[in-house]
Amino acid sequence: MAKRLAIYLRVSTKDQDTANQRRELEAWADAAGHSIVGVYEDHGISGTKGRDKRPAFDKMLKDVTNRKVDMVAAWATDRLGRSLPHLVSFIEELKATNCDLYIHKQALDTTTPMGRMIFNICGVFAEFERDMIVERVNAGLARTKAKGTKLGRGSKADTERWGTTKAMLRTKVNDLRAQGMGKIKIAKTLGIGTGTVQRILAA
Repeated sequence: MAKRLAIYLRVSTKDQDTANQRRELEAWADAAGHSIVGVYEDHGISGTKGRDKRPAFDKMLKDVTNRKVDMVAAWATDRLGRSLPHLVSFIEELKATNCDLYIHKQALDTTTPMGRMIFNICGVFAEFERDMIVERVNAGLARTKAKGTKLGRGSKADTERWGTTKAMLRTKVNDLRAQGMGKIKIAKTLGIGTGTVQRILAA
């Protein structure tokens, strides 16, 4: 079945180019009968950078969310991200919109039964990662409360009152934001107020 295809290209340094990636992906799309509706390219940007530091990647995911594309194609997994949290977050975005994925080097195509199975396995890891984050943060808050530190949300400088968990909470909020997660979803995932999330990100 023909898809509206988004091609994502990335190279880490200024002296590299994406010509080979683009040529192979366009050839595959033509053979598969897909229609390329957008080519998104981040040039000279490391794969360790989050969504907020990769403008083309961010634009592509917004188009995915807005249902402008049905499938994303990339040359290799490391073009999409160089950390498991980044890849998990990306896969979650695609699954939420029923958008398919093709990765040329790894021969992953979620329009096939085997590709869908791998996709679903990745979704299980995504849920596991979320649960672990919540568990770690809640454990830290419980330890702080046991020491007699007052916990709260929504008041002035509430992150200051979390004592030993302050740095951990800030790290988790910033990590999730770098993965492209929205403020409301971050707050829900970590069990904190959106105001707290906003203050941490602003700081």
